[in-house]
Amino acid sequence: MTVTPFEPTTDASALPLAGIEPERPPIIDCDFHNELDSIKDLYPYLSRRWTDHLETFGVRHPNSGYYPRFMDNREAARPPSGRRAGSEVGFAREDYLEPYNVTHAIMNPLTAVSSTLDLELGAAMAAAVNDWQIAEWLEPEPRMRASVVVTPQDPVAAAAEIRRCGADGRFVQVLFLGRMQEPMGRRRYWPIYEACVETGMQVASHAFSAYGHPITGAGHPSYYIEDHTSPPQAVQANITSMVVEGVFDRFPSLRMISVENGFAWLPALMWRLDAAWSLLRDEVRHLDRLPSEVVAEHVYVTTQPIEEPPRRRDFLTLIEHFGELASHILIASDYPHWDGDNPDVILPSGLDEELVKGIQFGNARALYGL
Repeated sequence: MTVTPFEPTTDASALPLAGIEPERPPIIDCDFHNELDSIKDLYPYLSRRWTDHLETFGVRHPNSGYYPRFMDNREAARPPSGRRAGSEVGFAREDYLEPYNVTHAIMNPLTAVSSTLDLELGAAMAAAVNDWQIAEWLEPEPRMRASVVVTPQDPVAAAAEIRRCGADGRFVQVLFLGRMQEPMGRRRYWPIYEACVETGMQVASHAFSAYGHPITGAGHPSYYIEDHTSPPQAVQANITSMVVEGVFDRFPSLRMISVENGFAWLPALMWRLDAAWSLLRDEVRHLDRLPSEVVAEHVYVTTQPIEEPPRRRDFLTLIEHFGELASHILIASDYPHWDGDNPDVILPSGLDEELVKGIQFGNARALYGL
């Protein structure tokens, strides 16, 4: 992936997007990372019991292969206060939302909550993260929309937290990390999906995490570059699980969004699922239609990290493979991470004007009801 600096193009005629208009086009960014500067940012939203616990015992997670990134965020996105990039709504507004005409940004806070082994602590921290999002992001910046942070290993507590946040109206989805304890179709998670449906939210699977498992299907790798390129393995497994376990038949209004996993693999996954189903449909008799039809109705994907074939025409061929499913592609920047995508240059030239507008704005507007 080519990393392009977040430096907005001021000359609209120079923007390398098909069908660009004289004014900067509006964008709904479906992967904005609001960051904690430290765990202490949550202390105002936790009881004394849990702040004392965190100070004394910390947080325990499953043992996993961990590959520290050489750089989490872009230094240029660090606010003047010196706090972590993405941790101040005011600076994010000036640095990103306004220059790029971001009408809404879907926040995905990547905290340690979802893999906390102490489920009671995890539930308390999840509620604290969500209250922190309300007070420090949603209230001061109306363009923000939030993902509900939960502990999926405790679906009863997670469902209760979803219903609590659902009353706010500015939470639009529930956040899973890519590699959870079990695949996302398993029935242990169904109370979470039931709460999503009740509150009108969707569910997102964001790249990374591990929950004690190897981060690739072949085991623990040696290098971070292997971790960096492996998330599509996990999200394909999650999509397959949700389809064949019957999640979308049980919850027909639920939509699943794959975030920060790229998207070029989706047509091939649909083809492979259909071929397997034609041979093995007797094993999953509850799945009474082509898996590709279920995917096309319920699954959305974000651009980041966008696949960049050496020949531009190959990207156009990829879009042809999507067909009508191209209306399920959503733009994502991954702001403020070092390997994020600049919205000005995410999409190559030569794309249909209406397709570009849909990816930049219309598809997410329809999905999230913005």
